[in-house]
Amino acid sequence: MVKLEEAVIARFVQEGHKFEVLVDPDLAMDVKKGKAVNANDLLAIDTVFKDSGKGEDQSEALILKVFGTVDAGEVAKKIILKGNVQLTTEQRREMREKRWKEIIQIITANAVNPQTNTPHPAQRIEMALNELNLHVDEFKSAEEQVEDFLKELRKKLPISFEKMQVAVKIPAIYAGKTGSEMHNFEIKKEEWLNDGSLIMLIEIPAGMKNDLFNRANKATHGEAEIRILDQKERVD
Repeated sequence: MVKLEEAVIARFVQEGHKFEVLVDPDLAMDVKKGKAVNANDLLAIDTVFKDSGKGEDQSEALILKVFGTVDAGEVAKKIILKGNVQLTTEQRREMREKRWKEIIQIITANAVNPQTNTPHPAQRIEMALNELNLHVDEFKSAEEQVEDFLKELRKKLPISFEKMQVAVKIPAIYAGKTGSEMHNFEIKKEEWLNDGSLIMLIEIPAGMKNDLFNRANKATHGEAEIRILDQKERVD
């Protein structure tokens, strides 16, 4: 459930009657896009208001007449779809900053410099994006905007947005604990050998290579065998 101070007003007006709910701004955008959203996460308070600023509840009879239900979660979704979501200037700014950070995180985690095959530091990516003076749309998810940002970023930096597959062999003594740790990544295949050791084929964004290596080596005290697979060896 979103905190009251972080919620925004979603409002629908019919025949002069106002219906307002206090909702999570990000989840409200998901509702508008047709995504499945849990009502408990969406609402700050399980109430449909006539005037949320004054704390005046709307009558259940009127809610039922207009929406066909008095369930606050269902009503909230209909209000969002039929009406509009009110954002203050400060809320818009905060959402833009959040999207900005999410976009940088996605690019940092997934992109590499193809000249060196190493990740670009987040600071370098942010500096380049600032120089490009790109506009962040607070109403679109970070994932929806990454490709446009990458197109512009390639004007400033050599950058490749790729995935790689890595084979990791974990000695038997560490296999149980380390195997669980590796499930933080996308496992394409795993095989237990007769000696109790574990081989895992893992697919990761290229920019997460160092993270994978560090985790595997730390968990096995440097005894993990790690090999990046070439294109012919990849498992689909």
